[in-house]
Amino acid sequence: MYSDRMSTSDRLIESTRELLWERGYGGTSPKAILEHAGAGQGSMYHHFRGKPGLALAAIRRTAEEMRATTEDVLGRPGSPYERVEAYLRRERDVLRGCPVGRLTMDADVIASDELRAPVDEFLTWLRGRLASVVEEGREQGQFAPGADAEEIASVIVATVQGGYVLARASGSPAAFDTAVRGLLTLLAPGDRQLRGGRR
Repeated sequence: MYSDRMSTSDRLIESTRELLWERGYGGTSPKAILEHAGAGQGSMYHHFRGKPGLALAAIRRTAEEMRATTEDVLGRPGSPYERVEAYLRRERDVLRGCPVGRLTMDADVIASDELRAPVDEFLTWLRGRLASVVEEGREQGQFAPGADAEEIASVIVATVQGGYVLARASGSPAAFDTAVRGLLTLLAPGDRQLRGGRR
């Protein structure tokens, strides 16, 4: 499953990331992590402070990866509206849900200040990064002059996270796509709004 060149600590982190996404913190046992990683007994405690320390490393890595992926989309050339659209439409495994967003529904993660911190930090960064793009677009006349960039950024994040919930509940990515199309229509510059957000 993992490359022979991957270190034991990396295999443990990657295994924990996968299992947290699939099962949550409570459903991810140390035994399951070791089996998934193909690691020997005791290796978790050699490299980490047990399950909590390993989970923290896994959550941090997931947040860092998502931050890099998001920046790759929002930092590319194009108008602010086009970059927001690219973020909303980027390829996602919709039916699995957001690997960071799902952690907010994990009681064990939310109850731990340490485990919750990287989740909150990522979502705070995401709202701020989106707000900077929206503000840029507002200054260029692409968004309503009176628009509050931070509020719109929060709506974008809420639409994505809510879209995951709707898609998982219905068992179809179509619900996510519908939410994205609706938001893009609302955000579209005036001429696009008249055409129902079509380009």
